[in-house]
Amino acid sequence: MNGLDLAVVFTTFVVIFLAELPDKTFVATLVLSTRFRPLPVWVGVTAAFGVQCLIAVTLGGVVALLPRAPVLLFASALFAVGSVVMFRSAGHAKTDLAEEEREVVALAESSPRRAAVTSFLVLSAAEWGDLSQIVTAGLAASSGDPLSVFAGAWLALALVAALAVLVGNQLAHRLPLSVIRRSAGVVFAILSAITFAEGIQVLFS
Repeated sequence: MNGLDLAVVFTTFVVIFLAELPDKTFVATLVLSTRFRPLPVWVGVTAAFGVQCLIAVTLGGVVALLPRAPVLLFASALFAVGSVVMFRSAGHAKTDLAEEEREVVALAESSPRRAAVTSFLVLSAAEWGDLSQIVTAGLAASSGDPLSVFAGAWLALALVAALAVLVGNQLAHRLPLSVIRRSAGVVFAILSAITFAEGIQVLFS
């Protein structure tokens, strides 16, 4: 591959941004920024996201080496699961966020004192195996372009972290989190349908 595919970067950015805005990424960064200086928090969080995205796209890239049709159908199933999760969680988004905030506070209190290191460790623990990491791997597998997926996912997560640091409290009280989750569910459902159709086409071509 010679460069980034901007279409893949943009698609990944939108999907991950919608998935993470009302999720642990936002809450964890917001909580950490109330305890430490914002810039070191953002640096530590963004570094953790870089590692998580690298692991996800590496796994997705390995899967992409398998026969194309099964990979696409598997990715379609991942996106479908993501859609169901988003729609089912939309009704109790505020409750989920309150619970996630308590979990992050507990992690922060047991982590090292330096802000950047603490932020890196807290986000690494909170986000491991998260839906966005799984979806990132699915996007890398279905697109066959891990580099573009990595760029889109990391940019989205970095932006979510920046929003949490800069205007987190205002957003948390004003944004309809249930609507954001339903929007993410729609996007996942569309991705699932498109990927499934592509998989069927490859299978019978």
